[in-house]
Amino acid sequence: MSTAAEATPDGPDRTRLPLDVDTGARPIRPGEAVPGAPNVVVVLIDDMGFGASSAYGGPCEMPTAQRLADEGLLYSRFHVTSLCSPTRQALMTGRNHHSVGMGVTSEMSTPEPGYHGYRPASAATIAQILSGNGYCTAAIGKWHQTPPVEVSPSGPFQRWPMGEGFDYFYGFMGAEMNHWYPQLYQGRYAVEPDKLPEDGYHLSEDLVEHAISWIENQQAITPNRPFFTYVAFGATHAPFHVAPEWRDRYAGEFDSGWDAQREATLARQRALGIVPESAELAPWADGVPHWDELDETERRVAARFMETYAGFAEHTDAQVGRLVDALDDMGVLDNTLIFYLLGDNGASGEGGPRGTLREHLVGHGIQDDTAEMAARLDTLGDPTTYAIYPVGWALAMNTPYPWTKQLAHLGGTRDGMIVRWGNGIAARGEIRHQWHHVIDVLPTILEAAGVPAPAVYGGVEQQPIEGTSLAYSFDDADAPDRRTTQYFEMIGNRGVYHDGWTAVTRHGIPWEMVDTPDRPFDQDRWELYDHASDWSQAHDLAEQHPARLAELQRVFDEEAEKHHVLPLDDRVTERENPDVAGRLDLHLGRSSLSFGPRVGRLTEEAAPNVKNRSHVITADLEVVTGTGGVVVAQGGRFGGWSLYLVHGVPHYAYNFAGRDLTVVRGGKPIVPGRHDLVVRFHYDGGPPGSGAEVVLEVDGAAVGSGRIPTTTAYYFSFDETFNIGVDRGTPVVDDYLPVRNAFEGLIHRVRFDLDEVTDPGSDDGRERQALVHQ
Repeated sequence: MSTAAEATPDGPDRTRLPLDVDTGARPIRPGEAVPGAPNVVVVLIDDMGFGASSAYGGPCEMPTAQRLADEGLLYSRFHVTSLCSPTRQALMTGRNHHSVGMGVTSEMSTPEPGYHGYRPASAATIAQILSGNGYCTAAIGKWHQTPPVEVSPSGPFQRWPMGEGFDYFYGFMGAEMNHWYPQLYQGRYAVEPDKLPEDGYHLSEDLVEHAISWIENQQAITPNRPFFTYVAFGATHAPFHVAPEWRDRYAGEFDSGWDAQREATLARQRALGIVPESAELAPWADGVPHWDELDETERRVAARFMETYAGFAEHTDAQVGRLVDALDDMGVLDNTLIFYLLGDNGASGEGGPRGTLREHLVGHGIQDDTAEMAARLDTLGDPTTYAIYPVGWALAMNTPYPWTKQLAHLGGTRDGMIVRWGNGIAARGEIRHQWHHVIDVLPTILEAAGVPAPAVYGGVEQQPIEGTSLAYSFDDADAPDRRTTQYFEMIGNRGVYHDGWTAVTRHGIPWEMVDTPDRPFDQDRWELYDHASDWSQAHDLAEQHPARLAELQRVFDEEAEKHHVLPLDDRVTERENPDVAGRLDLHLGRSSLSFGPRVGRLTEEAAPNVKNRSHVITADLEVVTGTGGVVVAQGGRFGGWSLYLVHGVPHYAYNFAGRDLTVVRGGKPIVPGRHDLVVRFHYDGGPPGSGAEVVLEVDGAAVGSGRIPTTTAYYFSFDETFNIGVDRGTPVVDDYLPVRNAFEGLIHRVRFDLDEVTDPGSDDGRERQALVHQ
């Protein structure tokens, strides 16, 4: 007789209870890397020219760069684009910057195919490819590839680092960052450091600490999986922020000036074999003074700028050294393929002929005052400064090449690049002279990792990778070049390299970036250089070889058509306005915007656009006796505005580029209770940057008024943000402290009305109203 527990033809065998599980089966496994695939670390320094680092013969001591070169390879003809975002997008995708929509920086994008700023899904990033092939991935530091309109708590987030293939991100999203008071993200969430400058904080140190921490955790948890870590410093881009002990290491080192520095650097480059003995200094840039044309004060100021920059560079390299030492301590250094890119473009001439303690000044076309800078030399590099050096030093840092960042000449496009891979490259301390470009990094990494370029990623057919792996040069110093053609274009500056020759034209000048050239593109003068006899673009042969020049111009036209370079666009500051550029405007069509008390960390394009227009700010507040703190603020010490209370007294401060500060004070304290605090901002009209009248009101009665002589025309800040109830980062005005300035009362709403507003009256009437209420 059968029982219920016995097997029957009609059901399962229920004698085995509970059911046995086959614990030997592992049907679900993550993608695995090729056995022995190396870890990959890409380190990118910002705005460092070819002749800046000691490894490339320059004056900035960078022992980590030298160590990696001694243990690996130094490339003498490595090229980038001549601006930040385009180089980074090219690096990440292995495609030319116009091919992936990043023809200019993300803040300058337009609707054109080569300039829209949105990486197409048909160009998977290196992180996406490696992540899908068993790698753990992390991005640390500067990103500057996400469309600014998407850098907000609303996203979308697929073009943030963690949507571009990175498992982890810690850093900043924009073009530059204050190294003392940074505003950072971890993943997609806004964070701020837990230390202040007085506690010893510095951004570069913080970034490396997070990079090491991430790798240590990854190795502890999944040591069988290789890692890809991208470390992109904000240094050595402006602002030059470094502790005085680093700056003072170079005291007196640059007193002989930039002309002498170029000669000394070239001599060292020849001795090191980085350039041939026949290499000459390229001609000096038009309009830039030579050292002996400066007076004593100008020389003293310029020398201190360079001392600060050199200290900044050495400090950054020291942080790279900490990372390399950590890899060594973890036992993974020799199985890590390291790319150390000494620049995402050439050294920057955007500081103009004098340099500046306040970079946003020159961004508005205004030169800083040399005498004022001379009185503040001991502050250079500290939190009260936002410095960038004079263009003469940028030219020296690009030795031996002509021009600077933004230009298609070698000074804008040739940078240092060092590769170390202990287990993968037999050569040690050798120089490679093969001609390469930043788009070649991705295919090199894929070849080293044994990963084929995907034909399809995420269901999308992939456009061809346009880079060429440089791995062929690792063990063959004499291997012939595999890259023989490459175009360059930035803001109308154009060039093309083809079969050992370069044709190039300068359309604009970086330190005149506010002005659009009047010259049509077809009137630009093209130059021609033969690199077989002229390493450094020192001798223009356009008149001697017109047929050769015409041939290279034809090659440029073909490349431009192929890679979506056309139509050319030479606008700079104008394109920072979404309406003018044709970009998406988050607040298009909204004449009134209302914010609750928790809104914050909004970038320039996510914040209410109060530039060059009349507007009204209405804050619905509750206060008690002596209430203080910030109600709403945008920007910081180097450009911005703030509405705040000091011991109950309302104030409105307008800070133009860190130079002109206007503070409207409200007289007596606001009585306890609920009130409407209003700012009426009446713009003069006329060109961008014209003046304005401001009236401060409490419950409809004027309590203060003032005149703002010059308003911000283009941007308040690249690095600081808009916040309700606090002024994050540096303070707009020193009436309150940085960081610790949160509003002590209750904020219900803050409303911005952006339509044209009625002038509250004559100057006399406003003053009478203010006096009556005081």
